[in-house]
Amino acid sequence: MQYTVTDAPERERFEARDETGALAGVVTYQLTGTIIAYTHTEVDAEFEGRGVASTLARAVMDDARARGRTVVPICPYLSGWLEKHPEYDAIVTRSTRKVK
Repeated sequence: MQYTVTDAPERERFEARDETGALAGVVTYQLTGTIIAYTHTEVDAEFEGRGVASTLARAVMDDARARGRTVVPICPYLSGWLEKHPEYDAIVTRSTRKVK
């Protein structure tokens, strides 16, 4: 299934919708200048396990990169997703880094 992800700045969130327009999930954020903090990822129970969260994660990170923003991943899901996607490291800032 394909999901369309759009920014809804009036709600401070990105929304993922299926082909029928049903809301499948959201990533909330706080934007200050060029710094965007992604605060929460939520997927509707009906859509769990269908790749909605990872689709949202890639979309919000691609959007931040395209807009020249620095990302602060507060959301635990997004933080974990970013550990598996080092191609975004250049735009991510973390207050603490894990020692490898």
